[in-house]
Amino acid sequence: MAILDSKGRLFGKINLLDLGAALVILLVIFGIFVFPGTSGSVAQVGAKTVPVEVDLVVRGLNVRNPEQLFDNGLKKGGKTNVIIRNQPYGQIEIKSVQELPRTVNVFQPDGTVKELPDPKANNFSTDMLLTLEGKAQRTESGLVLGSSKVKIGMPFELEGFNYNFNATVIDIRFDK
Repeated sequence: MAILDSKGRLFGKINLLDLGAALVILLVIFGIFVFPGTSGSVAQVGAKTVPVEVDLVVRGLNVRNPEQLFDNGLKKGGKTNVIIRNQPYGQIEIKSVQELPRTVNVFQPDGTVKELPDPKANNFSTDMLLTLEGKAQRTESGLVLGSSKVKIGMPFELEGFNYNFNATVIDIRFDK
């Protein structure tokens, strides 16, 4: 009896193509469970964990009554859920919330410009300055919250009981 017959079967029973496909599937399964790879985190082993404060600015948040945000958790000492680059970080503490005044530039007859309060009564747009505080890992390339690097200019998505909006990082402070 020949080892390989005219139809490509091994010992007349097993097709070589089927055997090859079964071996590839077994190797893939073995590779997934025995060598799963890295966790996907940009944080490095041995990175130092430091306290961090992140200042965020919110421009033009459309809300009828900003006080309802503050009454339901968006206040000093509260917590908010943070999503960075579509990656949920979790909850982070709110250190401060400051509502910024709405102003308009008014040109004066002498050519100067004055910044005056916005006189519109039906303005449902709010600007805020938020400071969040938590722990981040300090790496050679910057700070990492969860699995995302944090840099000035990045958008943060903030979510709470009755809000979900984006803010932009304008400052990062940490212990060196």
